[in-house]
Amino acid sequence: MFSVDGCRHRFCFSCMKQHMEAKVLNGMVVKCPREGCKAKVNIDSCGKFLEPKLAEVLSQRMKESSIPVTEKVYCPRPRCSALMSKSEVFKYTKSKTAYIAADKDGFRRCMKCHYSFCINCKVPRHFDMTCNDYKRSDRYSQSEDAKLKCLAKAKRWPQCLKCSHMVELAEGCYHITCRCGYQFCYTCGAEWKNGKPTCSCPIWEERNIIRNVRR
Repeated sequence: MFSVDGCRHRFCFSCMKQHMEAKVLNGMVVKCPREGCKAKVNIDSCGKFLEPKLAEVLSQRMKESSIPVTEKVYCPRPRCSALMSKSEVFKYTKSKTAYIAADKDGFRRCMKCHYSFCINCKVPRHFDMTCNDYKRSDRYSQSEDAKLKCLAKAKRWPQCLKCSHMVELAEGCYHITCRCGYQFCYTCGAEWKNGKPTCSCPIWEERNIIRNVRR
C-alpha cells in the first residue's frame, strides 16, 4: 500500500500508478485520489511502484503543469531543451553572469547546460544585433521559427496574443480557449469577452441568423 505524504490516505500501488499516469498525461498536477483531498503526491516517494524512467517522465510533466504557460521557457539548444520558468532563468542568469542588462536585451543562460540564448527570439544569443535586426536578417529567415511562421501563414493558423502559441483548429467551434486561458476568435484573433466575440466575422453572424430562425 502507498501512503500519500501530507494526508496519509492509503491506496494500492496499481491504482496509484494508473491514477498518476492519467493525471499527468492530461497535464494535471497529481493529487491524492480521495475525493475532496488536495494533498499533492511527491514523485520521490513513489519509487516502490514506478520505474526510474517513468518517474523521470512524471516528474518532468508535474514540473510542466506547475509552471503557467506564459512563464514556461525551454532551452533552444536541441540536445538540452530543459524546462525553466522565466523568473528562475532570469535570476540564474544574473547570479552567474552579473549581467545588469539581462532584463533589457533578453540575454539568458540555461540552468542545465549553461547555453546562452535570447529569450525574446528563442534562439542562440545574437551578440551583434538587436532582436528587431535579427528578425530582419538572413539568419532568422533560415531558422526553425521562421519556417514555422511561414507554415502557419500558409495554413492560416492564428497565434495566441497572450502566450504566442500557434493554434490549429481540426474541428469544432471557432471560439478558441488557448491553454493559457486566453479566449479569441479563430478567424481573426479578436479577444472573446463576456461570452461573446468582439469581432464581426461572418461565422458569428451566420450563427446568430440560425439561432433566430430556430427561435
